[in-house]
Amino acid sequence: MSTLTQKRGIGATLWDYLTTVDHKKIAILYLIAGGFFFLVGGVEALFIRIQLAVPDNNFVSAGTYNEILTMHGTTMIFLAAMPLLFALMNAVVPLQIGARDVAFPFLNSLGFWLFAFGGLLLNLSWFLDGAPDAGWTSYASLSIASPGHGIDFYALGLQISGAGTLIAGINFLVTIINMRAPGMTYMRMPLFTWTTFVASALILFAFPALTVGLFLMIFDRLFGGNFFDPTMGGNTIIWEHLFWIFGHPEVYILILPAFGVFSEILPTFSRKRLFGYSSMVFATVLIGFLGFMVWAHHMFTTGLGPVANAIFAVATMAIAVPTGIKIFNWLLTLWGGSIEFTSPMLYSVAFIPSFVIGGVTGVMLAVAPADYQFHDTYFVVAHFHYVIVGGVVYALFAGVTFWWPKMFGRMLNETLSKITFWLFFIGFHLTFFIQHFLGLMGMPRRVAAFLPGQGLDLGNAISSIGAIFMAAATIILLINIIKTSINGPKAAGDAWGEGRTLEWAISSPPPEYNFKQTPLVRGLDAFWVEKMAGRKDLTPAEPIGDIHMPNSSFIPFIISLGLFISALGFLYRNEQAWGDIVGIIGLAITFIAMFLRSWIDDHGYHIHKEDLLDDEEAKF
Repeated sequence: MSTLTQKRGIGATLWDYLTTVDHKKIAILYLIAGGFFFLVGGVEALFIRIQLAVPDNNFVSAGTYNEILTMHGTTMIFLAAMPLLFALMNAVVPLQIGARDVAFPFLNSLGFWLFAFGGLLLNLSWFLDGAPDAGWTSYASLSIASPGHGIDFYALGLQISGAGTLIAGINFLVTIINMRAPGMTYMRMPLFTWTTFVASALILFAFPALTVGLFLMIFDRLFGGNFFDPTMGGNTIIWEHLFWIFGHPEVYILILPAFGVFSEILPTFSRKRLFGYSSMVFATVLIGFLGFMVWAHHMFTTGLGPVANAIFAVATMAIAVPTGIKIFNWLLTLWGGSIEFTSPMLYSVAFIPSFVIGGVTGVMLAVAPADYQFHDTYFVVAHFHYVIVGGVVYALFAGVTFWWPKMFGRMLNETLSKITFWLFFIGFHLTFFIQHFLGLMGMPRRVAAFLPGQGLDLGNAISSIGAIFMAAATIILLINIIKTSINGPKAAGDAWGEGRTLEWAISSPPPEYNFKQTPLVRGLDAFWVEKMAGRKDLTPAEPIGDIHMPNSSFIPFIISLGLFISALGFLYRNEQAWGDIVGIIGLAITFIAMFLRSWIDDHGYHIHKEDLLDDEEAKF
């Protein structure tokens, strides 16, 4: 936090963050909101493991368990993993490509507030008529018949939040295509920028399928649409297709930026260039392409037939090839390096075997006949968490620790960070490795209790103990954040002393305008190239001149609030006379705010050349 912000009142700072369009502040908003939902999803996971710690437990009722299970999955995927990755993307990508902001700062703010209000709406279901209870995939047979409004909160909350994600994806695509510094060709972009680029393309093509599915579900639930009701000519399997056409690319939307995080950290602390950069880029693109050709491997048991099952089995196995290329390139980056085991490096090294286990079990699940045995057992739960936790959550912990000094100007305590790592690492494997065997022994997914004498007691007890370790790790991370925010050591621009990319060439935290002069990129690992040439600063591509910056705006908040009010109103349209009225009022707020945005010409403002020179003198 800057000295300027510290001197201002809390109200002024709050207003600043409510109206900001600065990508660095939006990154902090994503970090706070995503971190909050990560804690909520973690508490829900603890409730699941407490319920299953002993046989025939009645810690919560079966109905409540279904709600907790559904909200845990939905929260972690849509409201924690995605926004925390967007936090890293917003904080890092514009700096890595030498830009002063994203292409559409206003839309960047709108994307965040849509996500935030969608997540708020979804979690309000706990207090208003019960949470969704049909699993995070919300399969139509269960969701259409579900009583109460839980599924309505699910469909409307994800629709609003998903619109924010779609906007963010488009914004990053345009930013990376149009706003790279001179000299930064596509094959000079850092791997984190590349993986953000491909993941954003996946968002562009995958999220519309979810949007369509949720619209149909909303029409079924609120307007009697009958799209998924087989008694009225509908088809429940269509929901599965729509969901997984989105849902499997979603796995790569999450894991590709995680790959990018590790591809930045491993070279930095191996003190050598990433091995096989070109093959890593092509592997990333190929994973994105193949990610759209595997969705029906989630549906082997639905009766699509042997031809469809065989095609999707082969495609699923094929996607292991570019992933394997990445694994070997990371190992060869480590080979012969001068390795320093910082806390981000520990996560990165631990990720490789953890993710390989998830990948190998994925290939096992890709064998359609075998999948008939594995399907809907705890083997699938173990596989999924080895990919998402062993891949994405490790990357989030690593990336936040790695770029924390760049975002906030202070270093996290390295000892506490390493304690967090070891507790989380041990807890993760205790929790999920044993679940492979529970699944092979026949324990179904999504059951609220199991009987004694089935041989499942010890495995579930070990799994629940592991969850406590992960909770302890998260608590220590929070203590670390609070402690170092108050009196942590201030970070240099090149905080770890080994920075290779452009973000490490400027102060920590970066100034509002990022770069006083747009840098000239002279090779891959642009900052490392300058260091090797004996230069302390980047080579400028332009003279110092006035910088145009966009104005802050409260309109994104109002647009998102209007949709939130509208969703709440329409949700109760069938039993409350005021439902449609409130829904229309909410839409009116949104459309008026959109009209105001198009009517008010936002000219922005200038940071003048003299102020830039004064800032430069102030450093010394």
